[in-house]
Amino acid sequence: MRTETLHIPTEDGRADAFAAFPDDGERHPGVLMYPDGFGIRPVLRDMACELARHGYYVLVPNIFYRNGPTPVIELPEHIGEEDRPAVFAQLMPLIEAHTAERTLRDADAYLGFLASRPEAGAGPVAVTGYCIGGLLATRTAVAHPGRVAAVAAFHGPVGADGTDSLAKLTAEVHFGHAEGDLTPDALDGINQALDTAGVGYTSEIYPGTAHGFTMSDTDAFDARALQHHWDRLLPLLGGALSRS
Repeated sequence: MRTETLHIPTEDGRADAFAAFPDDGERHPGVLMYPDGFGIRPVLRDMACELARHGYYVLVPNIFYRNGPTPVIELPEHIGEEDRPAVFAQLMPLIEAHTAERTLRDADAYLGFLASRPEAGAGPVAVTGYCIGGLLATRTAVAHPGRVAAVAAFHGPVGADGTDSLAKLTAEVHFGHAEGDLTPDALDGINQALDTAGVGYTSEIYPGTAHGFTMSDTDAFDARALQHHWDRLLPLLGGALSRS
């Protein structure tokens, strides 16, 4: 396993990023992994490395690079409920400033950079994301139908741009929703849009979960739900990227 810290040229500057990939001299399918709002930190690096062990080149960008390099804000080792008010007071202005236009400009840069890496395959890629990163992953997949073969989002506000946007997806999809994040009616709306898109998908509420359930450095962490996330993500990527 090999890891690198990289810098990606964008229209608005340079985004630092973390990459993980097999150290075997071969080219591997690319995965663009958007972090949650807490950004690149040990738990995200560990998840990228775990995915890379399955044969992928995984690129994790600092989505808030305009505000500084990683770490953009200082975080406790474990983000508990008592820490959230102070952390979100710093994060929310960054999240609110990260418009759809910024997302798409950055996505062009990230995907272009991924295509330039000698360790990454030349074919289509997958995009995955957590929390706000799930929305960014979905926007990226909608905007790049010929480039993105699979998209996965976990505890992310994937419907924030409206269900009409989801109906434009061409990638294969998995959405893993936290039980506290949306109602069954909202889930039905998302799934109806995916039906309209005509793509292969799974979109489900992970029972008993809170927002952030994949992140082991938060109080929301659910080990069983994280395993279910891998059980959904790995077959999705293996199927979509092997056919590309």
